[in-house]
Amino acid sequence: MAVVYDTRDRFLGLGWYDATSPLRVRMLHVGSPVTIDLAWWRQRLETALSIREKRFDPSTTGWRWIHGENDGWPGWVLDRYGPVLVLKLYTAAWLPWLDPLVPLLQERLAPAAIVLRLSRNMAIEAEKQGRRDGTVIAGSLPGDSSPVLFEEHGLLFEADVLRGQKTGFFLDQRENRVRVESLARGRIVLNTFAYTGGFSLYAARGGALIVESLDSNPRALDSARRNFERNRGLRLPRDAGHELIRADAFEWLAAPGASRYDLIVLDPPALAQRAEDRPSALQGYEHLARNAWKRLRPGGILAAASCSAQVGAKDFFQVVQEATREGPRLARVLETTGQPADHPACFPEAAYLKCIYLLKAGTRR
Repeated sequence: MAVVYDTRDRFLGLGWYDATSPLRVRMLHVGSPVTIDLAWWRQRLETALSIREKRFDPSTTGWRWIHGENDGWPGWVLDRYGPVLVLKLYTAAWLPWLDPLVPLLQERLAPAAIVLRLSRNMAIEAEKQGRRDGTVIAGSLPGDSSPVLFEEHGLLFEADVLRGQKTGFFLDQRENRVRVESLARGRIVLNTFAYTGGFSLYAARGGALIVESLDSNPRALDSARRNFERNRGLRLPRDAGHELIRADAFEWLAAPGASRYDLIVLDPPALAQRAEDRPSALQGYEHLARNAWKRLRPGGILAAASCSAQVGAKDFFQVVQEATREGPRLARVLETTGQPADHPACFPEAAYLKCIYLLKAGTRR
C-alpha cells in the first residue's frame, strides 16, 4: 500500500502501488488518515451493494456488484451470474487481501462459488503467490463445471466464467440489447462480433424475421447456438430463424454483398487499449460503419457501439456519422446511449461504453 502526499508533503491519501501495472498507484482513499481494515471494507461493500440491490426484478440474475474505482474498489470487478460470483482483478496489490475479503463476500452474498479471473499484466506475479486465472477460490460451480446459467430480462444465457472474455459475458450491454429488441420486429438482423449471441436472442424475441450471428470464434458461435436453442419455444418463438456465420467481421463486411439487412449491430471488442492506438481505432470504427451502412436497406437501422475507453463518445459518434454520409441516403440519429447504472462512471476516463443508433432515411435532395 502506498501513502500519497501532495507537493507540499501533506498527506493526500492511500492507494495500491503496483510496479507491474501501467497505473502505478490506484487511489483507495483521499482525505484524512483512516485505518484500512475489514470493517472499512465491509462498509465499502455495503455502499456498492446498496446501489444495485432491488434494481433488478427476478427475471434478471446477472449484473455487476462492484465496478472498480467507481465504487471505491480500484482494480476490482465483481460480477454476478446467477448463483456464482466472478471476481476479476487488475492489480496484484489485491492478492494479499483475498484471504480476508473472500469470506466477507461469502457471508454477505452467499454464492455457490466465487471464481477468480486475472488481467494478463498480473499473471506472473499472481502465479508467484499461488493464484491462477479461471480458478474457483470458494465453493463449487453448479454441476462442478462451466458454463454457468443466468437470466437477463427472462432470457436464459450461459457464461463461461472460467475462460470467457472479461468475466464470461458482456453485462454492460444489457440496456442496448433491450433497445435492439424493440427495433427488431419484422426485420432481417445481422449481429456482428456476436460473441455468445446476446443481441441475437433479444432481436429474435422482438420479432425479427431472421437473425444472423457473425463471429470469428467457433467456441463463441457454439455458445450462441446453445443459448438460442435453450430459449427456443419457451422464451423465443419456436420457429425463430437463426443462422451462424464464422468470419472476420472486418473482412466479411468489406466484401461485396447485397443490401439485405434491416438492422445491423456493430459491437466490436476494444480497438484502442492505449492512447497511441486511438487513430487506428477511429479508422477501424469508420471502416466498420461505412461497410455496414452499405449492407442496410433503406429504412434500416445501424446500432454501432464502442467499448474503447481511449476513444471518447464525441469522437466515436462523429466518425460513425461521417462514415454514413456516403451515398444518396440520409443518416438520422435516433438515439445515443452510455453505460448502465450497475457500471457507473464517476470520472471522465471511466465512461468507456457508448452506442449510436442511426436510421437510413430518405434520399438527399
